[in-house]
Amino acid sequence: MATAGQFTQLPRIRRIEMREIVKRFPGVLANSKVNFDINAGEVHALLGENGAGKSTLMRQLYGLYRPDEGQILIDGQAVEFHSPADAIRAGIGMIHQHFMLVPTLTVAQNVALGLKSSREPLLDLDRVSARISELSQAYGLKVDPSAYIWQLSVGEQQRVEIIKALYRGASVIILDEPTAVLTPQEVNDLFATLKRMVGEGHGLVFISHKLHEVMEISDRVTVLRDGQTIGVRRTKEVTRDELVKMMVGREVKPLSPQPAKVGAVRLEVKDLHAMGDRGTEMLRGVNLQVHAGEIVGVAGVSGNGQRELAECLTGLRKATHGQILINGEDMTHAPLLKRMAAGQAYIPEERMRDGAIREFSVQENLFLRDHSAPQYRRGVFLDFSRMAARTRQMVDEFNVKTPRLDTPLKNLSGGNIQKLILARELSRKPMVLIAAQPTRGVDIGATEYIHKRLLEQRAAGTAILLISEDLDEIRTLSDRIAVMYEGRITGIVERDQATVEQIGLMMAGISKEEALQHHSAAEHS
Repeated sequence: MATAGQFTQLPRIRRIEMREIVKRFPGVLANSKVNFDINAGEVHALLGENGAGKSTLMRQLYGLYRPDEGQILIDGQAVEFHSPADAIRAGIGMIHQHFMLVPTLTVAQNVALGLKSSREPLLDLDRVSARISELSQAYGLKVDPSAYIWQLSVGEQQRVEIIKALYRGASVIILDEPTAVLTPQEVNDLFATLKRMVGEGHGLVFISHKLHEVMEISDRVTVLRDGQTIGVRRTKEVTRDELVKMMVGREVKPLSPQPAKVGAVRLEVKDLHAMGDRGTEMLRGVNLQVHAGEIVGVAGVSGNGQRELAECLTGLRKATHGQILINGEDMTHAPLLKRMAAGQAYIPEERMRDGAIREFSVQENLFLRDHSAPQYRRGVFLDFSRMAARTRQMVDEFNVKTPRLDTPLKNLSGGNIQKLILARELSRKPMVLIAAQPTRGVDIGATEYIHKRLLEQRAAGTAILLISEDLDEIRTLSDRIAVMYEGRITGIVERDQATVEQIGLMMAGISKEEALQHHSAAEHS
């Protein structure tokens, strides 16, 4: 067994093949005779909608599941993995979408976790730290070995996961939605690291829904749909639209929102201040108005107060100063039920933490807020038949794919969970909707669907505040775009007048006026 103070040197894998892989779960055929391969020195992207079988396939390669049928071959030799430890010993690493790090431990302690110390009962952390620094230098992974995980940004935590895999000698690394929670700058840093790794002979499996990233970073693409292999293409020989059609089975046309019919101010924020989780001020005087029938998008690099703004507006975080008005009524310190009664709805950023309960059924999650409503009660008892009828109606209306109404939520794909939350919130016909990262981690088909529902809600007169780190989403849906930097709004621009360059400058802290001057100077140079 490798020790913490000893960097693992494993034979470099030249090729992995997965042949005719079949994986069944109760009532579900997750993989049906799927073929996939990865070579040293390439990035092979794995595409597909939520529930297409991508993660299931890779979990078999990493030893979390065992195939029911089929073979895994490494350099032509058949292998069987009974656990991730077997895969790691073979030279395979996996960076999960939700990082497997212990927040209260340091970077070095996390890297050494599970490895035997060569100086027991003493730890090898000085040697581990030295090796981490070497890997950081070699692959451009800037990270402090002595820093605690809870002190690190999401991008820095991802670097720790990559260092963990490299430290254990992985030559093939699976990256599951590696950019889902990264800023544009962090994505650029990650891609620079991935290119260095490929240059060193690593094979990388890149799972993502973001096609522009797939087109930029990958050499080949395999598309799965409904658990089957639809096709394998060289990236330079295929277009984005062709990949979309392979994934979804039809063409997905870009949205062209009609001009907004703006009404009265529904949501107003005045000089709002609030503290963050670490005791520093995260909102520093935010001023904002959202009218009936418009979408105001909030853009910005993650960590500049967007999450705190959403939580203040929905009563999950206390404001230290300022006002929040809904239809002119002061809701700054109002409890959640009062905000709901005033017509506010919320699609949370952390859907599994703030928007749903994993172990509850589809029906129970749809009635988390409305179970006490008079129409769903029969005396002191709940009227389950009426609740079931309403659930079926909402599941059908919002195209939620679920085997049964009593299916635990944790068994649904991310896109269907998000549709379920959308169904619950929009069925209340809100006057004000706070939508925070509404399409994060969901596939192209679900994203298209969610965008259409938001535009329908806008047309119905709802005032929508859209908080998103996806600049394409912000520019597609928003009538006006507010840019946040360090807890303040650096400016608000009309969608038709906003350029990517201008928004990017404002995201870096440059005022709207300075950004416009910079853009004009660039055009005339």
